[in-house]
Amino acid sequence: MSAEKVKCLIIGSGPAGYTAAIYASRANLQPVLYEGIQPGGQLTTTTEIDNFPGYPKGIDGQEMMNELKEQSMRFGTDVRFGLVTSADLSERPFKIVVDEEKEILADTIIIATGATAKYLGLESEEKYKGQGVSACATCDGFFYKGKDVAVVGGGDTACEEASYLAGLCNKVYLIVRRDVLRASKAMQDRVKATPNIEILWQHNTKEITGTPMGGVNGAILVHKNGTEKKIDIHGYFVAIGHHPNSELFSKWIEVNEEGYIITEGKSSKTKVPGVFAAGDVQDPHYRQAVTAAGSGCMAAIDAERFLSENK
Repeated sequence: MSAEKVKCLIIGSGPAGYTAAIYASRANLQPVLYEGIQPGGQLTTTTEIDNFPGYPKGIDGQEMMNELKEQSMRFGTDVRFGLVTSADLSERPFKIVVDEEKEILADTIIIATGATAKYLGLESEEKYKGQGVSACATCDGFFYKGKDVAVVGGGDTACEEASYLAGLCNKVYLIVRRDVLRASKAMQDRVKATPNIEILWQHNTKEITGTPMGGVNGAILVHKNGTEKKIDIHGYFVAIGHHPNSELFSKWIEVNEEGYIITEGKSSKTKVPGVFAAGDVQDPHYRQAVTAAGSGCMAAIDAERFLSENK
């Protein structure tokens, strides 16, 4: 079977991928977008989005992604269900294989494969995802204004999330499995100086408790010495890191020690000319829908300029 040739291939379907598609299709790049293993990305697991501009009453995550998908298709994006299973970025056109069988040759590629939040792996954690269990304080913290919440983790992310939540919530428990924080000295000092943050040292979470209708109402923790402790909370925030979905491409493009794709300056350009990265796969700092969408716009403009200069 002969390979299909495309001008612009977009890999991933979150806010970055769909926004890139909107701009690329309007620039007549006839983009082909593969949705990947989770069409719509992480936002499809979020019930209510209140912080994306243009939705004064908020919007369901799945609904917003459906609207972005429709908008990209209105301008001619070829949106397809499928998973990119291998990539060869050694020369242009780049060779991509989808679902281990379909070969595509692409003049430009926009990688928008996102990042996956790391979870503890508890059954109760999975049960209450979207009902009190979250991996993003800046996304969901507002829903717990004036309530008691917990953050699990001991690094910079956990300390940042705890500090952010402390400004909204009545009390924040910071659950740390060790007897020290891994965060920077400045972040440690900030957390320790915040009166409504209580650090629970050397604790692991045994179970998150709740009800089917009311969501999370507490957590059962186990101290290193074996004693159990129950805390009453409404929100449980997992802040043990994210895993960028960059493995397929890391042989050719530059990634940092955590696996995030490194882009040049304020652009979306990777080390390989013609390959661009947008969204959470290249953003270890913000990880917001609106910043992902903005970087998708940048990637499409960068791809269009690259094609204009390399006709």
